[in-house]
Formats: sequence, C-alpha cells, structure tokens
Amino acid sequence: MPAAPVHPVAPAVVPHPLRTRPFRLLFTGRALSLLGDAAIPAALALAVLEATGSTAALALVLGCAMVPKLLLLPLGGVVGDRFDARTVALTTDLVRCAAQLLVGVQLLGGDPSLAVLATAEAVGGAAGAFAMPTGSPLIQGTVAPEALHRANAAMAVARSASRLGGPALAGALVLTVGPGWAFILDAATFAVSALLLTAVRVKRVRIPRRSLRADLAEGWQEVRSRDWYWTSLIGHSAWNGAAAVLMTLGPAIAVHRLGSATTWVVLLQVGAVGFLLGALLADRVSPRRPVLMANLGLATYALPLVLLAVAAPAPVTIAAYGLAQAGLGFLSPVWETAVQRAVPAHALARVTSYDWLLSLAAMPLGYALAPLAASAWGPEVPLLAAAVVVGGCCLATAFVPGVRRFR
Repeated sequence: MPAAPVHPVAPAVVPHPLRTRPFRLLFTGRALSLLGDAAIPAALALAVLEATGSTAALALVLGCAMVPKLLLLPLGGVVGDRFDARTVALTTDLVRCAAQLLVGVQLLGGDPSLAVLATAEAVGGAAGAFAMPTGSPLIQGTVAPEALHRANAAMAVARSASRLGGPALAGALVLTVGPGWAFILDAATFAVSALLLTAVRVKRVRIPRRSLRADLAEGWQEVRSRDWYWTSLIGHSAWNGAAAVLMTLGPAIAVHRLGSATTWVVLLQVGAVGFLLGALLADRVSPRRPVLMANLGLATYALPLVLLAVAAPAPVTIAAYGLAQAGLGFLSPVWETAVQRAVPAHALARVTSYDWLLSLAAMPLGYALAPLAASAWGPEVPLLAAAVVVGGCCLATAFVPGVRRFR
C-alpha cells in the first residue's frame, strides 16, 4: 500500500512586533522620548550661551551631563540585570522628567542659575546611565525571538526620524516661544513614556544575588569570552572618536573651504536621511554574517573624513557622509539583534553597558584631541588620522574568526 503523501507545512507567519501590544506601547514611549531628546542639544547650547555668554559655561554643563553617565554605566548594567528592566526604565524616565522640567522652569523664569542647570543635567546624565542598558532587555522581553530583528529595526527607524525632526522642532521652539519650552516638551515625553511603561508586561529573568564586584566581573567575562564582541567594540569606540573629530573640525572646513555654513547643515541633514535609509534596509535584509557586514558598513565613515581633509567638492563629501550614516543606520538593529540572540538574558544589560561605556568614552577624547592636533599641524592631520583609525579598526574585525563565523 503506497504511503500517504507528505505535504510541506508552511512556516508560521510572525506578525510585525508593532502589531503586539507590549512592544507597541514600548515603541511609542521610546519614540516620543527620542524626539524630545533630539531637540535638547540645540536648545541647551542656545540657552546656556544666551544666559551666560560663555562657551566655558556650556562645556561645564555638557561635562556635567556626560561624566556621571560614563562613571555609572557599569553600575547601570548591574542594576538592569539584577532588577526588573521595566521598573528601572520607568524610574529613570521619571527622574529625567523632573530634571528637564527643572531646567525648563529655570529658563522660562528669565534668570537661570548655572549651578542649577549643571546639577539638573548631572542628575539627568546619571539617570541615563541606568536607562541605557535597559534598552535591549526591554525589547527582548516584549517580542518573540524571531521578531527581534524587526523590533530593533523599528527602534532604529524611530531614532533616525527623531534625528530629522528633533533639530527642526528645537529651532521652531527656540525661535517662537524660547528654549525653555524644549525642555518642558522633553519632560512631557519622559512622563508619557513612564506612563506607557506601567502598562507594558516584560518577561523577567532572575539572577542570583551576589556582590556588586562579582556581577561586574561576570558581565566583563561575558564580553571577553566572545572575540566577535570585544573586537567589534574596539571598532565602535574608534567610530565614536572619529565622529567627535569630524563634528569638531567639520563645521569650520565647511564654512571656509566648501562654501558656507549651509553646506554643513545640508551634510547633517543628508546624514540623517542616510541613517533612516540604512535602518529601513536593515528591516528588509537579514545578512548571513551580520556582525561582519555591520562592521564593514561602519568602516565607510573613513570616506567623509578623508574627503573633508582634502577639501573635496561639497556634493561628493555630502554624499559620502550620507553613505557613512547609512552604514551606521544598518549596523544599529543588526548589531543589537546579534547581541540579544547571543548573550544570555541574565547578563544582557551588563554586556550592553560595556558597549555604551567604550563607545561614549571615546567621544570626549576626540573632542579634546581634534582641536589640539589641528592647531599644531592643521585639520588635515587629525581628520586623516581618524580615517585610518576607524577604517583600520572596523576592517580588521574581518580577520577575527568569531566575526566571520557569526551567523
């Protein structure tokens, strides 16, 4: 008797994560807070300069926001793993809401205190150190494993959209009602995000209670044990340092060698569009070797650095910067998905915190060294050096066995 025919079973169709309520609430809150945050840099710079007339005062306020974040990031990773990521994110949203509200009220009062502004930004930066490591655990805890890539791509699209809309929103608020309202708006977005988080159910992974030192050591061991991870972090750190060099020296080159300040504004906007296109591409493409492809995309940042150094025509430089930002937009969801799938859930926040720490720590170094090197040897030298470092570090990961094997 012949055997019954075997009919192939169609694979289950996984709905887009935005169709699921927990991730939709999470995404809405994160998208709103990203938009509010994107409006802050321009508003803060204008507000401090208007109030004090001092670039040193602006540097002080920016430093107060950055230093606590760098110092507390490893501790933030431990807290994100040891406690409920949703509770940590909700608490930090409320803290940042209060800090930005205080800044907004100070600015609206017409006579802001530099000490109050610096303190509020320090509190907000410290809260950010605990909030940033919760990003991956929150996504992993609200979507199915097979939907992680599309969830990360959606977050990257929201991030890129905020880069496009945030500065424009800041400009509109500053020119119409004053910079203080940009901070009031940012505080409101954090309040809405916290409210939405109260309705999100996140799967929680419990870890045994140990000493802080043991938790930090375990997180670092998770990083060291994966050659694809720690070598990629070197590339990420090099990219952020190179970005700081470009952001420091690029405006002057655009004004004096490429035509006008408009060139710099167009370059930044094209970069924001490139980031968005890269994130959209990542939503549609799942590379077989995600870490390798993402790192190769980051290496393209060497192109605009070289072109700025040689004062290439503005359209070519702008196009290269757009391509480089598309590489970053592609890397973001691809990298985050790879980490979420490879790192144990109980250590994810700690591992993510080390990523943020190494990436952010390189930026102050770039900001400090770029003007010193430019004054000694001209802007071409630091720009070309940054191009060699970021291109070399990112391309070198192709020789790491774990990077090539990661699928």
